[in-house]
Amino acid sequence: MRIALIIVIGIHGVIHLFGFLKAFDLSEFNAITQPISKAFGLLWLLTFVLFAVTVFLLSIQSNYWWAIGIVGVILSQLLILNYWSDAKFGTIINLVVLVLIFLLYSSGSFKKMVGDETAKMFEDSNTLVNTILSEQMIVDLPATIQKWLLNSGAIAKPLVYNVYLEQDLQMLMKPEQKEWNKAKARQYFTIAPPAFIWSVKLKMNPFLAVVGRDKFENGQGEMTIKLLSFFSVVDAKNNDKVNQATLQRYLAEMVWFPSFALNPYISWEAMDDYSAKATMEYNGTEGSGIFHFEENGDFKKFVAMRYKDADDVLPTEWTVTATKTEERNGIKIPVESKAEWKLERGNWTWLKLNITDIKYNLEEMPMALD
Repeated sequence: MRIALIIVIGIHGVIHLFGFLKAFDLSEFNAITQPISKAFGLLWLLTFVLFAVTVFLLSIQSNYWWAIGIVGVILSQLLILNYWSDAKFGTIINLVVLVLIFLLYSSGSFKKMVGDETAKMFEDSNTLVNTILSEQMIVDLPATIQKWLLNSGAIAKPLVYNVYLEQDLQMLMKPEQKEWNKAKARQYFTIAPPAFIWSVKLKMNPFLAVVGRDKFENGQGEMTIKLLSFFSVVDAKNNDKVNQATLQRYLAEMVWFPSFALNPYISWEAMDDYSAKATMEYNGTEGSGIFHFEENGDFKKFVAMRYKDADDVLPTEWTVTATKTEERNGIKIPVESKAEWKLERGNWTWLKLNITDIKYNLEEMPMALD
């Protein structure tokens, strides 16, 4: 979109330059049949300069490009009104430019929000340098969790203290929806303290995009969904149910960084030979769920009673099931999963995800969603 806007504004600006050239008899400008005074010629030149500056600032991704662009559009429209009979179709271009400015500015503001939050999250996190996970460190965990950690390959590797991953997603926004929406997401985790930021961009159709950001920090959860990166569709926060649901999500997703099982905020309870219940309590928020494993120790599924919406009276059974397990960075993790809610009308699988990239213990984090 940025390149498209640069092209449109660039062409639009050059057209205004010809208004200046006509006023000073430097070039013909047949699109305008009316005479242009030198005073107005300078206004045509100023408009060209404003658009040229906008293109430059947009190219270097300055934070102020949009303000200069809007001033340019306003001045352009005033000139069009003055030469309406010849220049009225320029109004359409100005409207297109305004819409593109709005869309790109909204998208940039969302990315900046995610980037700023991520930078702060990692700034506030601790690094567990050269701490190697050993078998001795896991002897107090339930046998099935020990088997999972041994099978995963996490033993004899450094404890994970931050995570960055990218996902390809398929999502259904409501139970009656038939066609899957494709999306891409990025997620950032810190371990000490436990926190995550997940940002997603979903295409509803060729013209309509939705972005979202889920966050867990200081024991508090937030869920934000915006249409066109601007219009808030969901803005859930400062809610105990959202806090608990977001913590449970963090708990479920530790299968991507198994060494988190040793975190002091988690208590374990053996259920049987192939499952164990984890309860996590952090900063006044508590949540739990049951991890199920295959006979060989691979993660199978995570089941929890979880609030689906902030206004739900009762929690709903939520299950995350591994559909494909692979080794990444020397550790076996579920790289493909699905999530479903157990509704009264039947199970609703609403999410399928594929991890396309995952990195541990990075010194610098990639920034917000493209």
